[in-house]
Amino acid sequence: MADESSYNERSVADPVLNAERAQLRRSREYLRLMRENVLGLRALGGDPVSEEYLKAELYRRAEALKDIPDAPLFFGRLDYEGEFEADGVAGQDFHIGRRHVHAPDGTPAVIDWRAPVSRPFYRASAAEPMDLQRRRRFGFAGGELTAYEDEVFSGGTTDRSLKKADKPSRILINEIERPRSGPMRDIVATIQPDQDEIVRAGPAETVCVQGAPGTGKTAVGLHRVAYLLYAHRDQVLRRGVVVVGPNRAFLSYIRNVLPALGELDVTQTTVAELVAAVPVRGADSEAAAVVKGDARMADVLRRALWSSLRPPREPVVLPRGARRFRVPAFELDELVMELRARGVRYGSGREMLEHRIAHVILTQMEAAGEACDDRTHEAVRRSRPVRAAAEAMWPKVDAVKLVFGLLSDSAALAAAAAGILSPSEQAALVWTPAPRGPGSAKWSAADQVLIDEARDLITRTPSLAHIVVDEAQDLSPMECRALGRRCTTGAATVLGDLAQGTTAWATTSWTALLAHLGKPGVPVRELSIGYRVPRQILDYASNLLALIAPGLSAASSLRTDPGALEVVRADSAADLLELVAMAAAAALERPGSVAVIAADPSVDSVAAALSSAGIEFGGPGGDTRLTLVPVTLVKGLEFDHVIVVEPDRIVAAEARGLQRLYVALTRAVSRLTVLHHEPLPNPLRA
Repeated sequence: MADESSYNERSVADPVLNAERAQLRRSREYLRLMRENVLGLRALGGDPVSEEYLKAELYRRAEALKDIPDAPLFFGRLDYEGEFEADGVAGQDFHIGRRHVHAPDGTPAVIDWRAPVSRPFYRASAAEPMDLQRRRRFGFAGGELTAYEDEVFSGGTTDRSLKKADKPSRILINEIERPRSGPMRDIVATIQPDQDEIVRAGPAETVCVQGAPGTGKTAVGLHRVAYLLYAHRDQVLRRGVVVVGPNRAFLSYIRNVLPALGELDVTQTTVAELVAAVPVRGADSEAAAVVKGDARMADVLRRALWSSLRPPREPVVLPRGARRFRVPAFELDELVMELRARGVRYGSGREMLEHRIAHVILTQMEAAGEACDDRTHEAVRRSRPVRAAAEAMWPKVDAVKLVFGLLSDSAALAAAAAGILSPSEQAALVWTPAPRGPGSAKWSAADQVLIDEARDLITRTPSLAHIVVDEAQDLSPMECRALGRRCTTGAATVLGDLAQGTTAWATTSWTALLAHLGKPGVPVRELSIGYRVPRQILDYASNLLALIAPGLSAASSLRTDPGALEVVRADSAADLLELVAMAAAAALERPGSVAVIAADPSVDSVAAALSSAGIEFGGPGGDTRLTLVPVTLVKGLEFDHVIVVEPDRIVAAEARGLQRLYVALTRAVSRLTVLHHEPLPNPLRA
């Protein structure tokens, strides 16, 4: 790592710390001046609309330059060797922070962590010092620098570097263990080399990350977005970038990460919101949801859509002056078959059919001696006989009505699904009784995805520059297709953990999921070092891996804490609820966030116990220090202290209850308390 490392947390008299604090004060003042400069600019456009656009852009710039009082503007410093004059950084030092800050004369005071010159902060080692003479990390509390840690490099002499084993940075460990409250925070000060490699992947590269709990995969995905917006801003913003999470509670938890990095123009949404076409008022049975999420439904929809085509009943006859131009029915049929063979979208094909018919007629007109041009072609295409023929053979189809017709009519579904779905699978899909129309149907979230598939078969879905999808292991194949068509010419960052798959359709193979996403052959990168979860907690939860994901190896943890895990058994169900209140009250006496996680059916009784004890709590996404979380909403969240109530009930509540329990046990950053009256699941009894 480094040949010399020192950690300093000294009094205010320390000259190095005082000098760095003075640099921080200057940087904050420079940032304030930068923001004032933006706010002082006038929006001068050529018209009112242009002025409003300019005002909005200036406002976004000013918001991105807001200081965050409880976070320092820089967290590290790089001192480069003085021997490499050609690279432009020789002998210089740079403070590395969340955003670029410069003095009024343009001199950089803080270098953005995404800049190329900042890369050695995350990648330099004794074997490859990357021209560094020293790397300095800063400790901080409440936005004030409190400590620094220096690593002095010798120039990369391998023999010498091997004499000292790499040790985790104390400041890095302190930052990871720093108590948290409220939403997730960024990790720019603690990004590790394996994470940095993913963060800085190119804009055209799709990345799939298999990450055990606490390995930072969510943070890596968000920081990759921030990096792309820095290194390839015009390309990414022009086509758009979207972060897709499993639910609104998760999105609320991560909402502040990108704004803290100065990036405000990123849409954060769920699959349901991304594909929304009809109001969701119903829910599917598990059997129906599994079939609706199966990739075979794309073939069913395709067959149903193209069955809308009709053979021509009569020729097209176009009167023009004294002449009548005629396209026989067999030739019309050939035009339709030609377009189908080309694989065009249904909606595009209908318009192209009009042009094809018009072209045939124009050929006849030219043979008859008429002079034709583009205006003539357009007039023929828009004529009543041509449009009527196209409508009769290639009728317009609405995606909502198409899906409604399949789900409300068993005969229509049987015709479209013959040889694709079994009779029992078809029976699981059909509404009984059938709604009167699309407006009265109780659409489900899975129906939304079917409508989106049908809509894409009719009209191509525009592609974004980049999609980040978290908890991807829980996506159905049809949901993968919905996301995949939104990055057909772009790239994706796919994040997840096969061991945390909790839906009935959860994937067991990244290869299969990536194929449904339209990104086959993408290598899977694995994050196996847990930076967030202490070893005692991770080892305890990993006892479940042999049952829920036998192909995965248990992750190792960077941190160890003998007091991180406590398992307590209550004598009765009533005593258990008292223990929950007592444990919550004790946890609130320590700094940091606290969560009580229980099976969904048990949440009301736990809430009553907390209320009876006078303990204030909130739900997921709130700002209270204590959060009561139904286990089905806990995925992706993290808390300093987690209290898991009655694991056996979590397991018994659903078919993939062991996976759900694994997720709950790995939400703790510092301490995990397991409270139970009923026997623990077998893997945890030891």
